Amino acid sequence: MAVSNIRYGAGVTKEVGMDLQNMGAKNVCLMTDKNLSHLPPVQVVMDSLVKNGITFELYDNVRVEPTDTSFMDAIEFAKRGAFDAYVAVGGGSTMDTCKAANLYASNPQSEFLDYVNAPIGKGKPVSVPLKPLIAVPTTSGTGSETTGVAIFDYEHLKVKTGIASRAIKPTLGLVDPLHTLHMPGQVVANSGFDVLCHALESYTALPYHMRSPCPSNPISRPAYQGSNPISDIWSVQALRIVAKYLKRAVRNPDDLEARSNMHLASAFAGIGFGNAGVHLCHGMSYPISGLVKTYKAKDYNVDHPLVPHGLSVVLTSPAVFTFTAKMFPERHLETAEILGADTRTAKIQDAGPVLADTLRKFLFDLNVDNGLAAIGYSKADIPALVKGTLPQERVTKLAPRPQSEEDLSALFEASMKLY
Repeated sequence: MAVSNIRYGAGVTKEVGMDLQNMGAKNVCLMTDKNLSHLPPVQVVMDSLVKNGITFELYDNVRVEPTDTSFMDAIEFAKRGAFDAYVAVGGGSTMDTCKAANLYASNPQSEFLDYVNAPIGKGKPVSVPLKPLIAVPTTSGTGSETTGVAIFDYEHLKVKTGIASRAIKPTLGLVDPLHTLHMPGQVVANSGFDVLCHALESYTALPYHMRSPCPSNPISRPAYQGSNPISDIWSVQALRIVAKYLKRAVRNPDDLEARSNMHLASAFAGIGFGNAGVHLCHGMSYPISGLVKTYKAKDYNVDHPLVPHGLSVVLTSPAVFTFTAKMFPERHLETAEILGADTRTAKIQDAGPVLADTLRKFLFDLNVDNGLAAIGYSKADIPALVKGTLPQERVTKLAPRPQSEEDLSALFEASMKLY
């Protein structure tokens, strides 16, 4: 069980300069994106660094939904800077970019594909020591401050993949709910859907004791190891918070209680899925965002077509959980009940449809686009979407039910329309 150190509370960001001083940092890389670089979260961090006499360089070229090219740009910056510590201020895109920059700058001899997950990369274990990284999440979604995973779009194959190793986990996550007040409503919704699916997928993942073969050496043990009794606690609690607070957080930007709780739920779910793993919603989401045509999500200030990660994950959730419920129906019913379904008269064999209907109602209430068709996909795209899911075996093999290419095609087809 691997978890980052977390410090939670309104205003904790002000302490980041002291933290770096305590670590003895002399030359710090501060990473963020262009939108955030003018907003209070980054200003608070810079003020704290200046006040504590920390020398730093700002990198604000992070791409929202990063690519291998954008990762490499950040890696080059990190190599040139010879930094002894990193601070990432932003959502998953910034934290993941910073993890990658730290990894490759710590091992300048390595080639980019060395650490990228197989089968796309070589998936080598990380054996070099990394520099300290402090993550300051500004969205309540990815939980990236707690995990050893960094995700990007591999442009050449038009598919998302990533790097997964406990070695790249942030040294410290400063979870400061004040930052969530700067998020537009749609960003709150989409990052919240990522929390929802992290919790649902890790709770319904193949149990840890049903996985095989056992790795020949502990260094090869994956970060994602199947549902387990410790992750379950975090995942269920995250789900309860999502059920209670996500709609409030989306509808009212000033609802500090709701937004604070969603920020906490993001870290909770991160601890859950960071050790248990996710499965089909995430595996299928990577081609959905990677093959995007012209769709541009509302409330995202970007100059490229974009299906936000949380949206790409949640659109397949009704179909996915209908499919997986045959394996562990009790868990699927339990999660439906947490999300507000009346399961008193539900039959165990109806677990999948009950959970799917509960999710559809939840998404409808939050004005989510009506399925993959609404974001620009049609039946003709299904073969390409399936092809983009096949390399995601790191997560798809954690689904409780194995899936054929025909199964995946059917799941994409069922996700074309939600309502």
